Amino acid sequence: MNFGKTLFAQIMEFVPWSSLARIVARYGGDSRVRSLTCTEQFRAMAFAQLTYRESLRDIETCLLANQTKLYSMGFRTPVKRSTLADANEGRDWRIWEDLAALLI
Repeated sequence: MNFGKTLFAQIMEFVPWSSLARIVARYGGDSRVRSLTCTEQFRAMAFAQLTYRESLRDIETCLLANQTKLYSMGFRTPVKRSTLADANEGRDWRIWEDLAALLI
């Protein structure tokens, strides 16, 4: 039995989380948010990209299949499809643009 970090958690260590927090604060990305923060939204979308998920329903199903590992992957609660859709629609796109420029 593996007691180490998941591969996804190891990849997420390369993301500059303090810089992401500054970017989110600059654009007010987490203001009036109850359940899905910008960091969890990024983790969900990065997980979807790395595992070739094609839809929000597919993302939700795949994350729920790994429900026992969600906390170690960085998620506080299971990600719901409607919450992820609202976050993708309502968040300022400049957050992700600045993060992409930082990562590049």
